[in-house]
Amino acid sequence: MDRITEAIVTILGLIIGVAVLSVIVSPKANTVGVIQAGASGFGNDLAVAMSPVTGAATNINLSYPTGGNGVGMPTFGSSGMPGFY
Repeated sequence: MDRITEAIVTILGLIIGVAVLSVIVSPKANTVGVIQAGASGFGNDLAVAMSPVTGAATNINLSYPTGGNGVGMPTFGSSGMPGFY
């Protein structure tokens, strides 16, 4: 049973590793959007896990911050510097 669990964890780790590598390397990857979605998901998970202890009502946040172009990427101002407008 331990060998099966070890094999499953290894395969899942490799899949996650390939996904992370493809997001970092691919020129078409929306890396900023992926990081924002992951962080927001982690924050939601943490709030839900803490709610029984704190007694606070949990509202799941499904809106993610976006840049001025609406896709989570920074827009460029007149100075050429990136910024969220």
